[in-house]
Amino acid sequence: MEACQELKKNYDECFNNWFTERFMKGHTDDSICAPLLKVYKECVQKSMKEQNIELKDIEINHLGTENEKKSPS
Repeated sequence: MEACQELKKNYDECFNNWFTERFMKGHTDDSICAPLLKVYKECVQKSMKEQNIELKDIEINHLGTENEKKSPS
């Protein structure tokens, strides 16, 4: 998902700034970064689709199960 790296960097910078400059001072409205998050999220979803990765596939918890020991097929 290299295509999304710059978008992630932009969102992370916004979030970190919001967290330190606003949230830590009691201002919990995080809508300032919402547009950047939306664009980044859309990029990740598009990249996942292009690589045939479904969201449900990455949400499955395999740790501590027999599936953890299986090699990917």
